[in-house]
Amino acid sequence: MKNPKKEFDWFDHKSSRKLLWWLLWITCGLTVVAELFIHRHPHFDIDGIFSFYAITGFIGCSLMILGAKGLGLILKRDENYYGEEEETSLPKDIDGDAQ
Repeated sequence: MKNPKKEFDWFDHKSSRKLLWWLLWITCGLTVVAELFIHRHPHFDIDGIFSFYAITGFIGCSLMILGAKGLGLILKRDENYYGEEEETSLPKDIDGDAQ
């Protein structure tokens, strides 16, 4: 049986992915630049460092991705985990002929 033709989503287009990457980098850059103009009141010495929250967010996100990949290695099962796939046959008439 042929696989049905996959319907493409907006995110599947190469130009859309490129646009999303540009938007991500521009947004990240604007948040770091905006920190130059914001007067913060740090509670500890370490959170007074320039772009502390951007660095903390990047490290946290990276650790979540690495943790998810590690869990994927632990939890992943083989394709035939539930046993071999049974062959499906056509229903038969009362006479035993296939329809």
